[in-house]
Amino acid sequence: MGMREAIYWIFHMPCLFHLLTGLYCPGCGGTRAVKYLLRGQWALSFRYHPLVLYGVAALALELLSALAARWTGKPLVRPGREIRLVYGGVVLVILNWIVKNGALLIWGIDLLAEPL
Repeated sequence: MGMREAIYWIFHMPCLFHLLTGLYCPGCGGTRAVKYLLRGQWALSFRYHPLVLYGVAALALELLSALAARWTGKPLVRPGREIRLVYGGVVLVILNWIVKNGALLIWGIDLLAEPL
C-alpha cells in the first residue's frame, strides 16, 4: 500500500461503533471536521464536530495568554482555566453526541450525511 492509499484509507475509515449500533460515537465526524477546517469551511467543520473548532479556539487562547505573559513579563496565571477548558470540551462532546443521535433516532435526520 502506497502513501496515497494509506492516507485515503485513514480519511475514509468507517466508525466501528456506528457500523455495529447504527448510532454515532462521541467522536464521529471528527475527521471530516478537521478536513473541512483545513479547507476553510468553518461552518461545515462545526457541523461535523464542534470540538475541532473549540480545540482551535482553546489553543489560540492559550497561545495568546502565553504571548501576553511574555510581552508583559508577568505570568498570567488563571487558576483552573485549563481544567475548565477540558470540562467545556467534555460537555461539548456529550451535547454533540446527544444532538446527533437524537436527531437520527427521533426525526431520522442524519446530521453527518455528506452535503450535496
